[in-house]
Amino acid sequence: MAKKKIVKKKVVKKAPAKAASKKTTKKVAKKTTKKTPTAKRVKSHARAERDAQTSDKLTGLAQNIVDSVFAGKEPEMDVPVRAASNTNWNEKKRILEMGDSVGNRQLFNLGQARKFMQTLLHSTSVSDLIEQDKTSSLRGMFYKSLHTIEGTKEKTFDDQTESDGILEDLEVSLGSLREELHIFAKKRGTMVGNITVIDSGDEINCRKMGSGGYAIPSICEPDVIQFKDVKADFILHVEKDTVWQRFNEDRFWEQHNCILTEGSGQPTRGVRRMLHRLHTEHKLPVYCLLDCDPWGHYIYSVIKQGSISLAFESQRLAIPDAKFLGIRAIDYDRCELSDDVKISLNERDITRAKQIAAYPWFEKDKQWQKEIKKMLTNGFKMEVESLITKDISYVTEEYVPARLKAKDWLG
Repeated sequence: MAKKKIVKKKVVKKAPAKAASKKTTKKVAKKTTKKTPTAKRVKSHARAERDAQTSDKLTGLAQNIVDSVFAGKEPEMDVPVRAASNTNWNEKKRILEMGDSVGNRQLFNLGQARKFMQTLLHSTSVSDLIEQDKTSSLRGMFYKSLHTIEGTKEKTFDDQTESDGILEDLEVSLGSLREELHIFAKKRGTMVGNITVIDSGDEINCRKMGSGGYAIPSICEPDVIQFKDVKADFILHVEKDTVWQRFNEDRFWEQHNCILTEGSGQPTRGVRRMLHRLHTEHKLPVYCLLDCDPWGHYIYSVIKQGSISLAFESQRLAIPDAKFLGIRAIDYDRCELSDDVKISLNERDITRAKQIAAYPWFEKDKQWQKEIKKMLTNGFKMEVESLITKDISYVTEEYVPARLKAKDWLG
């Protein structure tokens, strides 16, 4: 009888003890989850000040519209014209600049109402980003403001191109850079060489980046990117990743004490901003190794003088002293290349070449006139990769070192 009582007591005691244990665990877990803090970026003084200024501009834009409504006037806004007709060549500064022409965008004008609405939608999204201290991609901004207007089948944006154009309008209207609007583009471009970069607080030694290199970010402003241990003598910028890989694998940057960058074709703002900052802040010469065709010439023109679409940013992007290292129209003969490297110029190439030759900064340059004329006379274009027909490392071991030593470039 005694044994039975003991067993019964043990069973009764264990059961509630387990239940209590489970309840306690649940409560503790729930409590802990609630108290987990959300990580926040610490703003620098400069960044906080910049955000406050941008917010004030956005508020001013909205206030002007509200004031017009209460005054019984049609809401409208002025947007600087981003076109060749409103782009001026500043010969003294040697850069392209935006002119003074302004377009008026009105709410009750059927031809302008859509863009008026889109501008305000993106203004609201930018304001939200600044308030939350977060950033968004161009693609993200498109989706953030994309919806079907109630009661219709009309969408606020047809595609991302339309959205990107409105964001550029907003930039020039506010006099703020895209980075100040907390918007970034897709990363495109790579860097390696004798430099250490501080990226959002993380120290990155670009001498130890393996075969991949450091991906140049879209936002390269001083409050995000800082430079440390800049030991390089110059920057070699190449057009494509395929060429960059050859230079990196051959350790060209190590042997010639430089920084090696590539822009995957037409360089993004991030790449151009990185080059501009390194050039102006550390006095590093910039040499461009690009294709011998109108598109390679245009890429050089954009790096050197700026572009029509981004003329309002030339002051912080253009590098007037950048040099064109090659490949040159005369290289077919002087490098004794084979007929296999020739790519015939088509009508589009010829038309584009003539347009580039007429650019004010090329028009009076005898070297460039001679270069473009020689290419047109040849009747063919060439890619940097064509030098591989000589030897796999001809471009890194012979061509570029010889051009640099002889100071054989176009300015």
